[in-house]
Amino acid sequence: MSNSKTAARKNQPQRDQPTTPLAERMRPARLDDFVGQRHLLADDKLLAGLSRHGYLPSLLLWGPPGSGKTTLARILAGGSGADFVFFSAVLSGVKEIREIVERSRRIRAESGRGSVLFVDEIHRFNKSQQDAFLPHVEAGLITLIGATTENPSFHVIAPLLSRCRVIVLNPLAAEDLQIILERALSDEERGLGKLRLKISREAADHLISIADGDARSLLNSLEIAAALAQDQARGQTASQEIGGEVQIGLTTVEEAIQRHSLRYDADGEEHYNLISALHKSLRDSDPDGALYWLGRMLAAGEEPLYIARRLIRFASEDIGNADPQALGLAVQARESYHLLGSPEGELALAQAVVYLATAPKSNAVYAAYNQVLATIKKSGSLPVPLHLRNAPTKLMRDLNYGKDYQYAHDDRLGLVDQQHLPDQLAGTRFYHPTNRGHEALVKERLEKWRKILAQRKKTQP
Repeated sequence: MSNSKTAARKNQPQRDQPTTPLAERMRPARLDDFVGQRHLLADDKLLAGLSRHGYLPSLLLWGPPGSGKTTLARILAGGSGADFVFFSAVLSGVKEIREIVERSRRIRAESGRGSVLFVDEIHRFNKSQQDAFLPHVEAGLITLIGATTENPSFHVIAPLLSRCRVIVLNPLAAEDLQIILERALSDEERGLGKLRLKISREAADHLISIADGDARSLLNSLEIAAALAQDQARGQTASQEIGGEVQIGLTTVEEAIQRHSLRYDADGEEHYNLISALHKSLRDSDPDGALYWLGRMLAAGEEPLYIARRLIRFASEDIGNADPQALGLAVQARESYHLLGSPEGELALAQAVVYLATAPKSNAVYAAYNQVLATIKKSGSLPVPLHLRNAPTKLMRDLNYGKDYQYAHDDRLGLVDQQHLPDQLAGTRFYHPTNRGHEALVKERLEKWRKILAQRKKTQP
């Protein structure tokens, strides 16, 4: 095997190894065995047609974890007769891409076969990495199948996106997970069938509910539950061996799920605990705590662009106009990471975290907007005052649309005494600026303007 092939496949699990996880062993090899995604795989749907005709264009498979992206890619590639190369965007880079391109050229020259490059987590590739295989996709040397949990329009460069068909996968339905669970328990060759396990209805329902559409999570938890049930049966403790069958009850499943969740799960409790710790450290102006929780999340495998989005939200929610530059810096940190990727781009996130933690804080805009939404919900669609309405036609002008509107630039100070809320809300104040940071200047300016307008009103005849 060439070095490039080794590089491309070194992280691809081998299904025939005894230590291979249950989720990998149970991966379907044929489209007929694939469970779920009926909107794509019914006889008259796109992927079924591609499989029948052995035609495979470049695809971007966008869907949540455990929805079947990698499995579909392997099945479709196998049906096309092309050489399949597995590639991790997390563990590989431009050097490995070049090796794969050279290998693809050799295969095409020697056998006329094409190559399918499957890029897992393609959203983690930065622009330069995506640029590296763009010309080879354009030339038809490589058929690209990218898998992502993130919106491709935000994470895949436009030239590459335009050359791929985006396929949207949904979380698996409960009935799909039930089928997968039953197969794993009954399959003696690839699954747990030889262990003679029997799972209670409530235990199965709990596994399916917690998996929340993720087949991989379901099978990982089931595998742990099976091991626990066997240990318990041997010790004649929580589980009982009846008629040669090992029972998996609700208690065993709950313990298995707890053990499984000790690994970082981007949709689990620890995910929310860590992001909460980061957010609260930032809000409390503690750069050390904020940096620590940022590092914890990145070390645990959290998606860096998710963190970047949370920082952008924080800049608006908890800093606001106390430091208007905070929002721009948070956006720049996201763009920097998107350009550089890991690990270089993580420093931009760290810089943003320190800046946000040490910036003056205000939630005045956040509170004002929430008050606006609550008011709208309570009062409904109140009419726009006539003087604020657009009046492009004579009829509208005859109906007094735009009448008596005061143009602020005609005033020497740019100030007008004019109602800008519906009549029912006249005089309401939503925004109450704080005395912190730049917002103190905003507050001072607003108070000055209001005094000027009040004085004018007193002197008007």
